[in-house]
Amino acid sequence: MKTALLVIDMQVYFTSMTHECLPNILKLDAHFKAHSLPHFFTQHGHTRQELTPPLKNQIVKRWGPAGSIAKGSVDWELMPDIAKAAIGCPVVSKNTYDAFINSHLADLLKEHAVERVVVCGVMTDCCVDTTARSAFNRGFETWLVRDACGTATKKQHESGLVGFGYAFGEVLKTAEVLEKLGHEGPD
Repeated sequence: MKTALLVIDMQVYFTSMTHECLPNILKLDAHFKAHSLPHFFTQHGHTRQELTPPLKNQIVKRWGPAGSIAKGSVDWELMPDIAKAAIGCPVVSKNTYDAFINSHLADLLKEHAVERVVVCGVMTDCCVDTTARSAFNRGFETWLVRDACGTATKKQHESGLVGFGYAFGEVLKTAEVLEKLGHEGPD
């Protein structure tokens, strides 16, 4: 089964939430690169138009323009280690929690004949969980990586994992993902 890594929104804005998960994301990325498996990154941001009233984007309405990430800002940039990892990989631009909406992510996964996605990044209980559930709903086997995700609080993190694990897919640690994938390579 062809597996892809999907790294969600590892941007400067979320740095404080990534101290524990970043090393594991880099381990997963290294594994996928070493085995020539597809891996994709997402980058969340809003255009000037989306940040200017009248507000139409639901995330901007929820958090306000000041609490939203402006495209092109320092907060919008990928974290330095992730920017290095993303060189040569598709970076999917998104403006809502679900990386499949308003993007070409589904097309990229189909182009690479992906059947399973391994999802990690931030925020566990918002963009990561929503994108992982959407992948499941689109027919992909979906794994969420417990120690390669981060969010604002431990309670939010655990809630996101429990909800996903109940009905959508496996919740695994990085070591478990690497063991299950073994030497899987491009098919």
